[in-house]
Amino acid sequence: MARICQVTGKVPVTGNRVSHSNIKTKRRFLPNLQTKKFYLVEEDKWVTLKLSTEAIRTINKNGLYNVVKELRKAGQKI
Repeated sequence: MARICQVTGKVPVTGNRVSHSNIKTKRRFLPNLQTKKFYLVEEDKWVTLKLSTEAIRTINKNGLYNVVKELRKAGQKI
């Protein structure tokens, strides 16, 4: 599975690694992704999501059911 957050859509970005002598080589900045299991009470089932830590805070704030409803509306299968 790709390194993409299912809620926020965060993906790896590229940048430069800069040495002491100012030589620049390409590098990747990866999002802080966590695989997390949530219990969806309204549907009486467990849901596994691959989330960034920002998305986990969003779920804590807005509620799991609202976030899952928005994801399904956007076309993701959960």
